[in-house]
Amino acid sequence: MPFSDLSKHSKRVAETVERVHRVHIKRRDGEDLFISTARHDRQREETTEVAARMVAALLADDEGIRAVLHALPVVFPWVRHLNDDEKQQFVRDLVDATHDAIDLDVHATLHRVVVEWRATARILADPALTEQLTRALPDEDHGEVFAP
Repeated sequence: MPFSDLSKHSKRVAETVERVHRVHIKRRDGEDLFISTARHDRQREETTEVAARMVAALLADDEGIRAVLHALPVVFPWVRHLNDDEKQQFVRDLVDATHDAIDLDVHATLHRVVVEWRATARILADPALTEQLTRALPDEDHGEVFAP
């Protein structure tokens, strides 16, 4: 729905939210909004918390970590470009971000972790780009550069 409908047709917007539980409000001069019923929002939060706690519980021991490492390529197909150490670091970063979501109600960290690791995999998938980004800059000595 357009943002203007909130003021022009507020009753219709409210009826739509009650019927479909969540409405996407498009704005021209700002970030889009979502309006949802409180019940729907609580259910979404509970779903997220249950999923996050399940992942955190899986990652509490070596067997769970192995299961998550085994599942990574299904959830994130691009992890095939990461080496074993990078995959394990990705899992550790996911664990930390999952705890942020559960304990602090901060969800942006998880998004950032996935975006950053996907960008790393994209670089590693392209040998020319990997070479370009891991070589020393001209006329500058930064010590030895290690390529994966």
